[in-house]
Amino acid sequence: MGLFSFLAGKKDDELDVVDDATPAPSAAVTPPAEPPPAPAPASPFTPPEAWGLDVGALTEPAPTTGDVPQIGPADAAVTAELQPKVVEVIKTVFDPEIPVDIYELGLIYDIIADADRRVLVKMTLTSPACPSAQQIPSEVRWKVKAIEGVKDCSVEIVWEPTWTKERMSEAAKMQLGMW
Repeated sequence: MGLFSFLAGKKDDELDVVDDATPAPSAAVTPPAEPPPAPAPASPFTPPEAWGLDVGALTEPAPTTGDVPQIGPADAAVTAELQPKVVEVIKTVFDPEIPVDIYELGLIYDIIADADRRVLVKMTLTSPACPSAQQIPSEVRWKVKAIEGVKDCSVEIVWEPTWTKERMSEAAKMQLGMW
């Protein structure tokens, strides 16, 4: 018998012989009832408060609200409060092809928040054929949504005005050697 003999199945001479005197199994036999499986235990990990992250925002499924951003009228006070936190988080998102964060690249056009603390980030990409066109906006959305105090985040891709290298910060230009 070889290591993978289970793949060959039974040979003709090994097949079970059914005796005519043996009664056929009854379909009326019910297996014993098993209790339903217990729910999975919650993770024992609790992030430190210093992180300021809503970890649930990273694990919850995306809302099915369609393509229209679900945000009310802009609230200047809430926007002023959340904008520095949003910028700080967005500076951790990098274009995989360019070693500069997307904020310094000038891809972020606008950040607004409404009174319900829902944030809208208007951004662009370096080109319509950007291979990271799905990954970058998704990463922005989830990172902004994880900020403490942010209820939800929508990312809107805009193509006007067109992105050019003049939108890059001086630090990004220097880092990429584009003077």
